[in-house]
Amino acid sequence: MKNGFTVLEMILVLTVVSVIILVTVPNITQKKEVINNVGCKALLEVVNGQILMYDLENGEKPGSVEDLVSEGYLTESQCYCPDGTYIQIVDGQAEAD
Repeated sequence: MKNGFTVLEMILVLTVVSVIILVTVPNITQKKEVINNVGCKALLEVVNGQILMYDLENGEKPGSVEDLVSEGYLTESQCYCPDGTYIQIVDGQAEAD
């Protein structure tokens, strides 16, 4: 008796693996969208907190995110959401465009 796999067994295994990959790939891409949305909301809350700190220390709200960066309240990377959307300050609140 020979050891090894038959062609039928190999085809069966490859079919099962292919089905698993086809089911998981769309799910992974969908989760990436959810992560980007949640990450952006969290970053907006961070920026709103820094707006409040700026207001408390300077007596006025910042005119733009660049004001927060230049004063050291935010870094350049915190001006953009994980999906690449730029954050702006509108009426004293952070918003993603």
